[in-house]
Amino acid sequence: MIRKSSTLGGLLLGVLSIFGAFFWEGGAFEALFLIPPILIVFGGTFAAIIIGFGFDKFKNILRLMYLAYFPNKYNINGLINNLVDLSIMSRKEGLLSVEKKLDRLEYVFPRKLVKYVIDGTDAESLQNLAALEIRAMQERHYSNIFIFTKMGGYAPTMGIIGTVMGLIMSLAHAGGDPNSLIKNIASAFIATLWGVFSANIIWLPIGDKLKKCHLEEKHMMEISLEGILALQSGEIPSVVKARLLSLLPQKEQLRMMLS
Repeated sequence: MIRKSSTLGGLLLGVLSIFGAFFWEGGAFEALFLIPPILIVFGGTFAAIIIGFGFDKFKNILRLMYLAYFPNKYNINGLINNLVDLSIMSRKEGLLSVEKKLDRLEYVFPRKLVKYVIDGTDAESLQNLAALEIRAMQERHYSNIFIFTKMGGYAPTMGIIGTVMGLIMSLAHAGGDPNSLIKNIASAFIATLWGVFSANIIWLPIGDKLKKCHLEEKHMMEISLEGILALQSGEIPSVVKARLLSLLPQKEQLRMMLS
């Protein structure tokens, strides 16, 4: 389920605040949006990522950006209620009866664990399988997050490179028109601006957002594992619900208890 992204709102606020202040102070559009410094910063950053991570990783950047701006929302409350309902059914009709209601579990991970239980997997093996999948998911997610962290480090450096190149060209024409020299020096610093801007408004926040998405998915998986272990052990539904609610923040626990 896709939720309206506050990340996109934050990006728009950052762009409007920074560029809006620039134009408010009398800055000109053509002075800010210069193709050469933009090309140096973004082209250099992308090139560094391709060199360091390979093109296969680089081509996933747009998909990861979409996930950051429009993340999946995990319905934890619904998951808990469904696991409690399955425990009620298991107590009344036996564990095998749960199989016909697997479609009530929205996510693949809990459905997979329930199938393992129905097939006779013991609790220790179930925990090991779940831990293995959680660890693999974490390594995969953090490798993606690391790309944006590195981009946040590369971009300002590329901006400095662009600025140094601009200053070299400006000083090479020293002795000419002073007004032209001052204009060229000012233009040289545009590369630094784009490098710092892209790092702190685009790349690093996306990395932080992907970390948050990872933690939400991990939380869903941990609750699923806890609930299915309780289901496997035949605990009464009220205890199953209490165990799962204990994994939620206090405010959310109270809300679910009153609902």
